[in-house]
Amino acid sequence: MILTHDLLQICARQVFRQRRRNLGVLLAVALGTASLIAILTLGDEVKRNVNRDLNLLGGATLIKVSFTNSQDPSLPPMFFPPQAVDKIRALPNVDSASLGTEKIDYVPLFWRMKQLGIPVSGVDDQFWRVASLTAVQGVLFGAQDMAAQSRVCVIGEDLASTLFGEESPIGQYLPIYADVYKIVGVVGGMQIGDRKKAAFVPLTTIANRSKGDMRGDRLIVRCDALDNVGLVSASLPILLSNFCDARYLKLEISWLQLERVSSIIWWVQLFVGISITATLTLGGFGILNGMMSSVAARTREIGLKKAMGAEERDIMFQFLLESIILSLSAAVIGTIIGCIAVQVGALYLAVRPSLLLMLVYCGISLVFSVGLGVAAGYYPALRAARMDAVMAIRYE
Repeated sequence: MILTHDLLQICARQVFRQRRRNLGVLLAVALGTASLIAILTLGDEVKRNVNRDLNLLGGATLIKVSFTNSQDPSLPPMFFPPQAVDKIRALPNVDSASLGTEKIDYVPLFWRMKQLGIPVSGVDDQFWRVASLTAVQGVLFGAQDMAAQSRVCVIGEDLASTLFGEESPIGQYLPIYADVYKIVGVVGGMQIGDRKKAAFVPLTTIANRSKGDMRGDRLIVRCDALDNVGLVSASLPILLSNFCDARYLKLEISWLQLERVSSIIWWVQLFVGISITATLTLGGFGILNGMMSSVAARTREIGLKKAMGAEERDIMFQFLLESIILSLSAAVIGTIIGCIAVQVGALYLAVRPSLLLMLVYCGISLVFSVGLGVAAGYYPALRAARMDAVMAIRYE
């Protein structure tokens, strides 16, 4: 019986000698392994980024909560207390939640010889994150402005262009109601409705200085994933019933957009999965074909080894080990490529994937490659082991 150490050297040398013939197999398995590691490691981060930016696709992960009695003057107005918002933000599967005003007040403004009506909305500091909005000029007001009830405002791009043209609006003052608000930023991003023409002021400021009807009666909740919209929407009425009359709650969810986006993501994941599976399957068939060719080319060698006393299990183990070494070598190359791809992808997406998660997927890929080598090399190894020694020696 051949010693294990010697057998490993023989098999590795044999695989190296046939490197040109095995190049295609190596590339197929390596690329499949690299794709598997990169997609699995970055998959959660990519999905999180897609969910965060779904405002571009109709706000599929947003849940808008308001009161149905807002249109009935006979009923007293209802508002969401800050404690309820804090509880919602602490819910599992909730990315963020913003409290604002359902009512958009159109404030008349006589500006540079022009009569305008400016939509004014009260929002909190979480509104920018929930609505995926960014500042194209200046800054967006934050928690400190909310706490201090600062008289600051952020305006949309169209309003900035209408009021100031090419002049910078930052630091300018805008009269709203009976007060003057300092413009600290211009908001950009994919905006719908009148947002590009609107002025946004801190909710605490407008609630304190308006007539009392501009208070927090609208919630926008962003879920952390498409799959969790249903769970969060079911939890909200139960939670809010502790703070207000749940009979008057109204939840608005873009179910149609949610279904369409979920369908698109599912098909993309299916396509990627099929591509990786096909690549690895082709690599497996390549190993099978290569090992069958190797058995045919070394038929006399097999006969001589049997004539010299080699047992069937020795022959079978040798060819099986060659198949495993070939598959494992390709997987190691693919693992290195996959780790590089993860780092490049993380840099491009501005995320920090879990190192532990990447190592786990690398380990799974290497174990899978061993299984692929065993599955692809088993039949050729079995065929080599069952050859008749006399017929193998006479083989031309």
